Amino acid sequence: MNKKLIAACVLVLSASTGAHASLIDRGNGLLYDNVLNVTWLQDANYAGTSGYAGANYLGQMDWTTAKTWAADLVYGGYSDWRLASNSPVNGSSFNYNYARDGSTDYGYNITSPHSELAYMYHVNLSLKSYYDTTGNDQSDFGIFGTGTYNGVDQSSYGQANVGLVNNLQSYAYWSGSEYAPNPGSAWDFLTVNGNQDYGTKFPQLYAWAVRPGDVAAVPVPGAFWLFGSGLVGLMGLRRRGSIGGF
Repeated sequence: MNKKLIAACVLVLSASTGAHASLIDRGNGLLYDNVLNVTWLQDANYAGTSGYAGANYLGQMDWTTAKTWAADLVYGGYSDWRLASNSPVNGSSFNYNYARDGSTDYGYNITSPHSELAYMYHVNLSLKSYYDTTGNDQSDFGIFGTGTYNGVDQSSYGQANVGLVNNLQSYAYWSGSEYAPNPGSAWDFLTVNGNQDYGTKFPQLYAWAVRPGDVAAVPVPGAFWLFGSGLVGLMGLRRRGSIGGF
């Protein structure tokens, strides 16, 4: 088969199936991240709104209870849910030094896809940290984009629907990842100010469930099928020509 024809086929397939990085509403309370290739619950406080017995009246839990909630969750026909996790932002080893420019695992403005909660906050939802990457205060940090905890002032915490996400809490969420230097601690992410942090497993924080992969079949676009049909026809024509001695 002609190499140029193969290359053209690959280019058309790439153009047809390529998608801009985004959070996609799959319906039934499920959101797909096509970069991380994970599906999130649309309700960022489902443990609270569903009345999970292990949570307090706000939907908060300690780390062990949150892990159990996610592992036992059955939603949308799936039972492989877990807490959002984080691995080293540099892809190799954790850097525990504090930074405001997103270059380490502890601090602000982390946009690495290796930190699922930070990526959701900063990239998918375009929310800002308390500090910018040069260390200056930002007046529009937080889930309300107003530099406030509850949309009005900083005397209490609140919640909001942000983009496709519902019931996002202006507080802190557990990561499912332990803090390696101290197994008695775990990572968490503060949606109140955009900070990835760590601490003991005992505080009452929120939990957000995520599962691997997409929940919707991705069909091959019709344009590619049409191209493919033409390609098959060309292959057949070339074969007949070769048999005929042309």
